[in-house]
Amino acid sequence: MLEKNLRGAAPRAGHSTRFDHDASGRVGDRSTASRARHHRRLARQLGTSWKTVWRAIEPELVRLAADESRFEGVTTLGVDEHVWHHVDPRRRGPKELTGMVDLSRDSAGKTRARLLDLVPGRSGKAYATWLAERGPAFRENVNVAALDPFAGYKTAINDQLEDATAVLDAFHVVKLGTAAVDEVRRRVQQDTLGHRGRKGDPLFGIQTILRAGAENLTEKQRARLLAAINADPAHEEVFIAWQCAQQLRSAYQAKDLAEGRQIAEKVVDSFHTCPIPEVARLGRTLRRWRDAFLAYWATGRANNGGTEAINGIIELHRRLARGYRNRHNYRLRMLLAAGGLTP
Repeated sequence: MLEKNLRGAAPRAGHSTRFDHDASGRVGDRSTASRARHHRRLARQLGTSWKTVWRAIEPELVRLAADESRFEGVTTLGVDEHVWHHVDPRRRGPKELTGMVDLSRDSAGKTRARLLDLVPGRSGKAYATWLAERGPAFRENVNVAALDPFAGYKTAINDQLEDATAVLDAFHVVKLGTAAVDEVRRRVQQDTLGHRGRKGDPLFGIQTILRAGAENLTEKQRARLLAAINADPAHEEVFIAWQCAQQLRSAYQAKDLAEGRQIAEKVVDSFHTCPIPEVARLGRTLRRWRDAFLAYWATGRANNGGTEAINGIIELHRRLARGYRNRHNYRLRMLLAAGGLTP
C-alpha cells in the first residue's frame, strides 16, 4: 500500500532518492528562510513537495501504530521519560513524554530493545493508563519491569503489573552512589576551606578520580588520591564515602550472581547506619527500594539499559529534525526510527 501511495512521488531522472530529514517534515525553531531552503531541497530530491510524501506515509504509520499485535510477546518492559520540546507547554502541551520499551530477550539471551509507545506526561498515572489500555493478556505476560528510581512508575507497576518483578536500573543506582561521594567532597571542601573548589585545592584536583572505578585508576591517579586524602584529616570522610560507592559498584561487577547479591545485601543493610549523612541517606533510599534493588540479581541482570539506548535514538532523530512542532508526527516518527512499528 505504501508503495502504491508513493507512486506519484517518484524522483525525477538524475535525482537522488536519499532522505536527509525526518518523516514528519517538522523543523522546529528553524528560521523561515531555512525552512524554505530545506523544502526546496526535498522537492529537488523527490520531484514533489514534502507534504505530498507525508500524506502518503502518515496513514500507513497510523495503521501500523494502531496494530495491537506489535505488543505481543513482551515479557520484559522498560519505562523512562524524556523531554520532546523546550517551548511553552501552553503551545505544545507537556514537555515530558513517558516511553515504554520492549526489553525482552531473544532465544540467544540478548535484549533487542524497541520502542512501544510514547504518551504525554511524566507520571505514574500516564504509565498506569497505558498499561491498562493494553489489556490483561499483555499485563499477565510481562514478567520483569525495569525502571529508574521514580516512585510514580513503581506505583503504576504495583497497580497494573502485580505479577511482574520490578527491577531498579543498575546505572542509576551506581549514579546515586557517585553523587553521594561528590556531595561529601563539596561539603568537606566548604567546611575546611570555606569556599568552593578552586585550582590547587586538594579535593578539587581529584573530583574526576572520585567518579572513576577503583580498578580503572592508574598508579599515578592512586597516588594523587592518597595525597589529597592525607592533606587534611577531615578528608577521611571523602575517602570513606568513595569506598562505599566502590562497594556498591562491585556488587554489579561480580561475575557470580550469588556473590553480587551478597555484596548488595550487605550494602543495603549497612549504609543507612553510616555516620556520614550523605551515605546514610543513600542507604535509606536503597532500603526503601530494597526488593527492586536486589531483584537485579534474581532476574539475570535485568536492567533499563535498553530503554536508555532507545532514548539515545530518539534524541538523535530529534536533533536531525531540528525539533518537532506536532506530537502526533513526533510519536509516529520515533516509533518508526526505534522499531516500534515492527511486531
